[in-house]
Amino acid sequence: MYAVIAAGGKQYKVEEGEVLRIEKVNGNVGDTVTFDKVLLVAEGDALTIGQPVVANASVNAQIVEQDKAKKIIVFKYKRRKGYRRTHGHRQPYTAVKIGGIVKA
Repeated sequence: MYAVIAAGGKQYKVEEGEVLRIEKVNGNVGDTVTFDKVLLVAEGDALTIGQPVVANASVNAQIVEQDKAKKIIVFKYKRRKGYRRTHGHRQPYTAVKIGGIVKA
C-alpha cells in the first residue's frame, strides 16, 4: 500500500515505515504529524485518485529529526568589474517516519 501526499509545495510517494525528508514542519522530535492532502492511495490493484484530494484519507507520521541540509555555496561574479560575492545557505528540513495510511 502506498500514497502520494502533498507537503511543503512538493509531492511525495510514501509507504508505511519509510523515512522521508520534507520541508520544515513545526514540531519536536517524537511528535506525530498528520498529512491530510492525500492525492492518491493504492491498495494492491485498487487505485483511488483524488480530485484534487482523496476524501477522508490521511497519512500519519512521526518526526524523527529536525536539522539543516548540507551547505550550498552561491557565488556571484562579473568579469572585469571586480565584483565577487560568496554566500552560503543551509535549508532546514524535517525527517519523518511514515506510520500508517488511513483511507476511510
